[in-house]
Amino acid sequence: MNPLLVLAEVSPHAIKNAELSIDFIWDQIAALSWFHAIVAISFGIVYLLYGWRIFKVLAVICFGMIGLGLGMYFGDKVDNALWGGVIGLIVLAIVSIPLMKWSICILGALAGGMLAAAIWYALELSPQYIWAGAAVGLVAGGMISFIIFKVAVMLFTSLGGSITMMAGVLALLHQFQLLSEPTTTAIYDSVHNQSWFLPAVLILPTLIGVYTQNRLIKNADKWEL
Repeated sequence: MNPLLVLAEVSPHAIKNAELSIDFIWDQIAALSWFHAIVAISFGIVYLLYGWRIFKVLAVICFGMIGLGLGMYFGDKVDNALWGGVIGLIVLAIVSIPLMKWSICILGALAGGMLAAAIWYALELSPQYIWAGAAVGLVAGGMISFIIFKVAVMLFTSLGGSITMMAGVLALLHQFQLLSEPTTTAIYDSVHNQSWFLPAVLILPTLIGVYTQNRLIKNADKWEL
């Protein structure tokens, strides 16, 4: 479950309808098997805490996934989503390599937009204008990322790790509840009925990741571009 692929699928239509976005996100979580959930948790922890060590590879993967989502979207317009996705993946992945610094700053801006949208949703502000909150976060995240490169790295890797890890955690908890006696749907109910739940699940690990990475980077050798 790549966070940037989710973003590419959700925007721009689903972001205007918070209920549709939540349903889409939940479908991705519920579709994970216990094996995929464990892999997601394991990779997410590495992504969250040590993403700064492999940020170049992660940037290429993220841009490839964005290209995949966009390519499938536009390819579907001409009844060829498969080739559209393949072409989009290859093009954006290749383009991101020579433009690595710009790519990472763009990912930092996108991360800011996602966090701002999550806060907007948590505060139960008008879902119709959630795009406005996302736009503010996008601009703020972009400005910070272009000024302080390390912030862009920490922001997009921490957020990506948080999404990946917590998707696995929620998937495991959901499966455990379905197998328990009596069967419960507490996770499903929290995701759909508590507006603060998903933003908290997203933001708190992200903050932990940013704090931890900042501490580790201070004691690391040269790692920038």
